[in-house]
Amino acid sequence: MKIIAFTDIHGSYRKVDEILTKVSADAVVIGGDITTVGTRAEVEQAIEGWKRFGRPLVAVAGNMDSPEIDGVLESTGVSVNGRGVRIGDVGFFGVSASPLSPLHTPYEISEEETAQRIEAGYRTVRDSRVKVFVPHAPPHNTKVDKVFMGTHVGSKSVREFIEREQPDVVICGHIHEARGQDTIGRSKIVNCGPAGKGYYAIVDIEEKITISNGG
Repeated sequence: MKIIAFTDIHGSYRKVDEILTKVSADAVVIGGDITTVGTRAEVEQAIEGWKRFGRPLVAVAGNMDSPEIDGVLESTGVSVNGRGVRIGDVGFFGVSASPLSPLHTPYEISEEETAQRIEAGYRTVRDSRVKVFVPHAPPHNTKVDKVFMGTHVGSKSVREFIEREQPDVVICGHIHEARGQDTIGRSKIVNCGPAGKGYYAIVDIEEKITISNGG
């Protein structure tokens, strides 16, 4: 399976369309911040537009999406926030929002709530051959959660889960300047980078799993 993943779209829907037109894939992952405090209607339109490419689609909301955007993702059948979805032998699960922060962005939740949602989704796909974890926020203290000032601002609950359960792939975003890859144990982690700048990630699941940052 070849997965193409986008995060931190922030309303740049046409940019995602352009990339989906050019890059072939078997499934699409949207890792949050679809909007910047956008409306339900625009997210519905974006999701339906991406569905027309005919590829399975899964998504979570980000901290700059309002909590009600999770309802849109659920009603359109693409949400993996606190739930799991199987595509073939690959199980996808995730968690929306970001940890609580001094910025008080629209959709922040506690580390405890983050952990609960992760576990709820993971339970439904834990027996999948390959497990793909989609948190909007990156795991704490990695190459993919460091802001320009050098501070690590990722989720501790996300990291604790990865350390314990070792999902095969972790697709995250949130920290625009931390685009890249890292590992925790055998888990391969990718921060896709902001889609508005043309960035995305490709995850190839064959005998081995390979990840590349595109754009």
